[in-house]
Amino acid sequence: MVTRLSPADASFFRLENTSTPMYVGSLYILRRSRAGLSYESLLATIEHRLPQVPRYRQKVREVIGMARPVWIDDSDFDITYHVRRSALPSPGSDEQLHELIARLAARPLDKSRPLWEAYLVEGLAGSRLALYTKSHQALINGVTALSIGHVIADRTRRPPALPEDIWVPERDPGNTRLLLGALGDWVAGPGAQLRAVGSAVAGAVTDHAELLEVGRRAVRLARAVARGTAPSSPLNATVSRNRRFAVARASLEDYRTVRARYDCDINDVVLAVVAGALANWLLSRGEPVSPTATVRAMAPLSVYAEDQFDSTGPGQMISQVTPFLVDLPVGEPNAVVRLSQIAHATESNPTAASAVDARTIVTLSGFAPPTLHAMGVRVATAFPSFSKRTFNLLITNAPGAQSQMYIAGTKLLEAYAVPPLLNGQALAISVTSYNGMLYFGINADRDAMSDVDLLPDLLNQALEELLDTAR
Repeated sequence: MVTRLSPADASFFRLENTSTPMYVGSLYILRRSRAGLSYESLLATIEHRLPQVPRYRQKVREVIGMARPVWIDDSDFDITYHVRRSALPSPGSDEQLHELIARLAARPLDKSRPLWEAYLVEGLAGSRLALYTKSHQALINGVTALSIGHVIADRTRRPPALPEDIWVPERDPGNTRLLLGALGDWVAGPGAQLRAVGSAVAGAVTDHAELLEVGRRAVRLARAVARGTAPSSPLNATVSRNRRFAVARASLEDYRTVRARYDCDINDVVLAVVAGALANWLLSRGEPVSPTATVRAMAPLSVYAEDQFDSTGPGQMISQVTPFLVDLPVGEPNAVVRLSQIAHATESNPTAASAVDARTIVTLSGFAPPTLHAMGVRVATAFPSFSKRTFNLLITNAPGAQSQMYIAGTKLLEAYAVPPLLNGQALAISVTSYNGMLYFGINADRDAMSDVDLLPDLLNQALEELLDTAR
């Protein structure tokens, strides 16, 4: 079926450039067993799950004129083009893997095909494999389209039986039909078309839901203007085409210890740890850090509605993600005071009371974090902007299942998001909680933040500082 891209999706598709491609990645570390994951079994697993994410067999077709592009079936769909095989020189180190991921994350997707890729990376030391997936931001909306990483993960080693998939692509609609459809849309609502082309923020007001969303965006714009410009920071720089990727990990129990001691949320502790790490990173570069210095983060919150608990099947909305601007007090020398200030900011946010936690996510189907991270990036990218910057960096935090997960019958050991860099921002951090651990995926511009490899140790130091006061 031919479906026109939403105003936001069309904006993601058209406004990206070679320095800031609009896609979100996931890196999974898997246990290589005796009957371990092979390329063929991964290919079969993904192919069997494609009916749950039908858009992964569709491509974008531009339409002559000013109409938004459309999704159409890819009549030449070849899953082996999208699921690829790579290898490190054995025994491959984590550093070599991260360098590979940085290079893969910087590569543009082929816009003439469905907008996703997956790489099985072999040769990793310690009897491990890696799986890296990359999906375009226009592809994942959390409602009708989920991340591929969301649907290929299982709660048991033996994947559930799925009905046989007999997919026959619809006939190519042809340029004439698409042009007539675009003209029809113009006749029905030329004003909406103009707004859609002009801005993803305005949207096309065609029903009550879209009208409400435009109203919400207007409120966000007013609040952003009221907050003023984000402070000057080396985190804001011209973004190149090259990346560096690093990871950090920590016990979720340590974060719970701090949360219990200071009566706050785990998300508050995460933000306080990031603030402490950024403070020491700035000092390591010789940057002046006054006692009142802050770094403004966009830290989207995953929230839920009470009636969503029964809608957990593939393609159902699992949560909403709302924008949250928070000033991280990097100049405050006392770790507990930093945490207190961040917790107070969170309490003042009206959506914080509905934040999703790991206990909620564990009841949802699949592995939700990849989709939640993608929705967080959507919120940040579509956040109303004006001539001056509104935040310095993006931090997404997605709670995941606190039990063992499997991909094609293979144990999922670690799960990291690989967030995109936004225009003018040299750093993005994504945090995933899974099976008793927190996993930090740190993506940075290679030129502006060549020292990004300092951040994992600085994050651990900032956590230890809070733990010492909490014990």
